[in-house]
Amino acid sequence: MLNRICGLLLFLGLLMVGTCVSAQLPIESYKNPQLPVEQRVADLLSRMTVEEKVGQLLCPLGWEMYEIKGETVTVSDKFKQLMKERHVGMLWATYRADPWTKKTLENGLNPALAAKAGNALQKYVMENTRLGIPIFLAEEAPHGHMAIGATVFPTGIGMAATWSPQLINEVGNAIGKEIRLQGGHISYGPVLDLTRDPRWSRVEETFGEDPVLTGRIGKAMVEGLGGGNLSQPYSTLATLKHFLAYGISESGQNGNPSFVGIRELHENFLPPFRQAIDAGALSVMTSYNSMDGIPCTANHSLLTGLLKNDWKFKGFVVSDLYSIEGIHQSHFVASTIEEAAIMALSAGVDVDLGGDAYMNIMNAVNTGRISNAVLDASVARVLRLKFEMGLFENPYVVPEKAKKEVRNDAHIALARKVAQASITLLKNDCSLLPLNKNISKVALIGPNADNCYNMLGDYTAPQEEKNVKTVLDGIRNKLSRFQVEYAKGCSIRDTLASDIEQAIAVAQRSEVIIAVVGGSSARDFKTSYKETGAAITDEKVVSDMECGEGFDRATLSLLGRQQELLKALKATGKPLVVVYIEGRPLDKTWASENADALLTAYYPGQEGGNAIADVLFGDYNPAGRLPLTVPRSVGQIPIYYNKKAPQNHDYVELSASPLYPFGYGLSYTTFEYSDLCVSAISPHSFEVSFKVKNTGKYDGEEVSQLYLRDEYASVVQPLKQLKHFERFYLKCGEVKEVKFVLSESDFMIIDRNLREVVEPGTFQIMVGAASNDIRLQAKVVVGYRYLVEKTVKSCGKLFNK
Repeated sequence: MLNRICGLLLFLGLLMVGTCVSAQLPIESYKNPQLPVEQRVADLLSRMTVEEKVGQLLCPLGWEMYEIKGETVTVSDKFKQLMKERHVGMLWATYRADPWTKKTLENGLNPALAAKAGNALQKYVMENTRLGIPIFLAEEAPHGHMAIGATVFPTGIGMAATWSPQLINEVGNAIGKEIRLQGGHISYGPVLDLTRDPRWSRVEETFGEDPVLTGRIGKAMVEGLGGGNLSQPYSTLATLKHFLAYGISESGQNGNPSFVGIRELHENFLPPFRQAIDAGALSVMTSYNSMDGIPCTANHSLLTGLLKNDWKFKGFVVSDLYSIEGIHQSHFVASTIEEAAIMALSAGVDVDLGGDAYMNIMNAVNTGRISNAVLDASVARVLRLKFEMGLFENPYVVPEKAKKEVRNDAHIALARKVAQASITLLKNDCSLLPLNKNISKVALIGPNADNCYNMLGDYTAPQEEKNVKTVLDGIRNKLSRFQVEYAKGCSIRDTLASDIEQAIAVAQRSEVIIAVVGGSSARDFKTSYKETGAAITDEKVVSDMECGEGFDRATLSLLGRQQELLKALKATGKPLVVVYIEGRPLDKTWASENADALLTAYYPGQEGGNAIADVLFGDYNPAGRLPLTVPRSVGQIPIYYNKKAPQNHDYVELSASPLYPFGYGLSYTTFEYSDLCVSAISPHSFEVSFKVKNTGKYDGEEVSQLYLRDEYASVVQPLKQLKHFERFYLKCGEVKEVKFVLSESDFMIIDRNLREVVEPGTFQIMVGAASNDIRLQAKVVVGYRYLVEKTVKSCGKLFNK
């Protein structure tokens, strides 16, 4: 017994000594939240193997990394193997659900399960890897988190049509909150590509054709997403897409080369990205196109020289999906995938999205083709942001909170508010709109009148039907069931699925016809998809989809039998209201001449039907403005308002003017402009003030726009360039004084020597309601030449490496 007691005392003594020794061991510096982030990054880097470093630069597809078991979610064997073999630092689209991922309402994640999935992934990584580095979860979020149960806002082109940075800031806040509540960290969006060719399939994702509008809306979105302050609980890493000039691809074909000059890049295509980065964006995505023979995913001068060196960008660059492989397989400038990977990393691409290309980096480092310093620099960019977000200390989220607060009532109300603000009234003969709710009967007709998925646009998850309000739903909320009769009439594309005769019969029983036509980006299980997720057209299957990534158009006409349907409805003699739901500016020539009222609602999101009904029946006075030019014919393309001199001249068979110009949009009321006053603040700064009065019989919103023209400059300038705008509300008879300040940057040009300068001379100031509706004009003289301190550094190098 004595021996047993002595043994026990010896064991306890050794245990106490061991405890004291372990308590005195220093904690690894990278795990100490009290230390500066840079010190933690350096310490962690010093402990990592080359394989672990490369792993931090991999962002594979995430939707196969979890398994749902009732109300619990566990990591999949595939994820365990992935971590064992590749040490990955982030996943992409873990929560994504769509036909490409084969995740549906039945087998996908709801917000609570998504939070559990994120927790399970983090727990496994933190507890089962050597260094316990948390992972980033990157999610698609151009107009809402692309996940089941998240709020669906209007697509980018609709958000831009609001001309309201304040509203879009609120949208960004909602998107960021929904992503972070579910355990995500990186939001892919906003899309800042300028678009000048409506045939391109991704117009719907953009903010239109203008750098000032795009920059202001993009900045507001980024600030709403957290503005780069990762210490805030709902901040995300906003990822700007796509760098660069991706939206002007040759022939409107997605991923084709872009032909654009150096000066044009700095005047139009780069400023929105610079503005969003200054607002706090911490990630930039490369684009599939090439410029002057250089793939954008391999352009060192663009990604390193300009973005990282000149602009001091502190975030990381991520490839578009498989675009590193594209250096080899699409652009044919690298003979192997390993060579493509070396080119991309050397150019400044930090993260490989979806592909296997960067698995070749380990061999490249070991053989000296890539230096450790280059690899470490990219890894440090990723690790720094993980530390700044606090993921090492707080990697988990609360599923019950996600269940309660994702797609909450406030976010649904915001979706409706943004959709209302986006709707653009193009024609309203004899003030047909708004309609009286005491109307005897409305004929609601058309393929987009009652199709929930056609309201939503691309990059949208599957929806429970009750979550999406169609136009039929919205009108039924306004009228009794006896006042509205619906007939589809035809499909978007399928010419066999039509019943125009029934539609005519419904129309003839009505007092007014509301025809809802247009296009669709709705993906379905009948559509085939490339590895990149872009759709593949298939003659054997006629879905509604005629827009969305990969669905480029040769024409802009209504497809299927839609035009035939409109003509048949017109022939009834009943008043005809035409509503376009679309992802690009489709041909509206016939409707502009024959409809009594014409609107575009873009892709208005989950509350779009309610918003359209609000406008049609006068509960909301429309004030959306076109964020891009609507052509009369594809023969005019490219057509955009801020083209450089000289003025267009008419074609033999067609006017050169657009059907509807940039900035255009009508209201149910009228506004009068007066009392323009321009006063000098300095030789290169002026205050511009004027008054706007609501002279109509409805309360409503106006969007005042200020354009500038440099009369004579050392390089050719636009005939008109938007510089400032403001959306505001006025009651009937109310007057508002609007003030804009024209600063030095507004007068800046890039001269023949690629310097940013303000040149002396006369500038025209044009104030009005649209680019073609100038109400007030004045001239100012800028009196001296001002040079910035440095030449635009990378101007002459963007195409040279």
